[in-house]
Amino acid sequence: MATAPVNPPVSHLAAEIAGLEGGKRKTKRRDTSRLKQVPETRELRDLLRSRCREVAAKLDKHRPITKDELETIGRRTLEEAGLGEGYIGWTMVVLASEFWESQVAAVPFHRRLLLLPHCLKHAEGCPADYDDFGLDCRKCGACSIADFRTRAEDLGYKVLVAEGSPIVLKIIVSGHVDAIVGVACLNVLEKAIDKILLAGVPCGAVPLLSSDCRNTSVDEDWVMQMVNLQQAASEAKTKSYVHLMRAASNLFEPTELDRLVPRLRGGPLLSEVNGQGVRALDAVAGTEAIAYDFLAKGGKHSRPFITLAAYDALTGGNGCSAEGAEHLKQLPDYVKRAALSIETFHKASLVHDDIEDDDQFRYGDETIHRKYGVPTAINVGDYMIGLGYRMISRDAKAMGPEAAADILDRLADAHMKLSEGQGAELLWRDSLQKQLTPLDALKIYALKTSPAFEAALYSGLRLGRAAASASVAEFDDAWVPKFAQHIGVAFQILNDLNDWRGDNHNKLAAGGDVLGGRPTVLWALALEGLSTKGRAELLDLAARKESSPQLVERVRRLYEEAGVFGKAAKLVDKYQERAEALADEVRPEELRRLMYYLIDTVLERPAETPAIPVDILAANPTIVPA
Repeated sequence: MATAPVNPPVSHLAAEIAGLEGGKRKTKRRDTSRLKQVPETRELRDLLRSRCREVAAKLDKHRPITKDELETIGRRTLEEAGLGEGYIGWTMVVLASEFWESQVAAVPFHRRLLLLPHCLKHAEGCPADYDDFGLDCRKCGACSIADFRTRAEDLGYKVLVAEGSPIVLKIIVSGHVDAIVGVACLNVLEKAIDKILLAGVPCGAVPLLSSDCRNTSVDEDWVMQMVNLQQAASEAKTKSYVHLMRAASNLFEPTELDRLVPRLRGGPLLSEVNGQGVRALDAVAGTEAIAYDFLAKGGKHSRPFITLAAYDALTGGNGCSAEGAEHLKQLPDYVKRAALSIETFHKASLVHDDIEDDDQFRYGDETIHRKYGVPTAINVGDYMIGLGYRMISRDAKAMGPEAAADILDRLADAHMKLSEGQGAELLWRDSLQKQLTPLDALKIYALKTSPAFEAALYSGLRLGRAAASASVAEFDDAWVPKFAQHIGVAFQILNDLNDWRGDNHNKLAAGGDVLGGRPTVLWALALEGLSTKGRAELLDLAARKESSPQLVERVRRLYEEAGVFGKAAKLVDKYQERAEALADEVRPEELRRLMYYLIDTVLERPAETPAIPVDILAANPTIVPA
């Protein structure tokens, strides 16, 4: 069992912390997925927590701390405490919690979310039912979840008892809560760091004492202490991207959407015509109604966020300040419409993609072509493309003619490249020839995925240059296409890898790209790395045009034989390093930090999580905050 010195020194940490304040990345991300050992004794956990609090007090609280910085400081903290790196994951979580503690405490209880894990319940015989927020523990009381939930709800918290959680950031962006207190295993907490902590969301977490998802435990007094945190105000005001995320999401609220882009035909939303849908509308208004309805539903709105955040970074970064929400109320409408246009092009491409792949559902609803037919869906997609261009062209006077022309040119270029990439994918999918080199696959990715990132980023920067000071207006943006290419390609490779992980929460089967006949870099790497016999077998499987779990499993075996998954992961690292090298030289500092944030969140690696028990899969709680 590991032990620690009674009085670990702190002298060297001052230099380490000071070295992080220049804004540049000092180290590249390393894999900490295997370093999730929980300190074995309460005495050791308390000692390390005290140590982390002392270290966190020295950190600059005016900007969010990054995962790389947490790892650097955490390693030095453990080193000076005479402990091994196995505790680095736990230490990073505790450091982050101590960093944010005063700001969590300053958020009113009714604006906080308490996130609790299913695995704190008794695995056998849990009598609790599920409500809209997960397990309804108040009526049970058989485990510690009830104590935590009852206390939190009495204080005014919103409480979610569910697996941990892509939905959390969505709740934050919705505007219902401003801080998170979480209890989870280190597997889940590591994944949450990128999405929650890097966004600048005040958060605190207590790690579970094991990660086996069955009858686990936690330091209960520590959880209660964190739940009860309260103070009138916090001197620290850490910059946050949450205000910009909310601004991007708000663009698609029906009222704001209609204000920014008034309907020419004046019809209502489809949801307002008493369930009769488009048939209740004038025929001419039908296309507009379907398009606006589709624009207003679903999506992460990451592209509009990039546009707004890039504009904000060149105009002072005030949208990330504590007063960001008020500042963004003054955001020019032409900037908002530019951000809207990017998403409009994206959603048009989704409508057309759904037709080409004959997908059945999008955003939890039937796809447009399944609901209204293929001809209508093609037409709606075309309408949205025209709408996107009109948002820019009609704001030329407000933007400035040169800025509007530059943005239109970049959008047109992105539109053509996307069509070329999609066309290459379709031609390959429908061809009898299934040979593919890794370079060919990467070229398709660069055409399909990167242009949207580039258009979103360039639009915000171009408008920001026009509105900013002369010194900023002269900055060099020649790096933008390469940066977009690097993160776009890496993003698509990660999608390929995720396709083979499946999705326990949504019960999605692994290997969907193989069943769909899509050209992927994994397929190309397999053809390159397999023996002649293995290559022939892989090509034979493709020629059969089967769609079965057995086929997918055989392909997986061949991929593993060729070392495909490891090679693809190294490609992601390579493209990420290239993007980071470009970001290192970006000015001003607000923009450089945005680039780091995009890299870390767009290229989020999935955490390695244990299998989820069947009784958890049976539940599908939905979140409808009051």
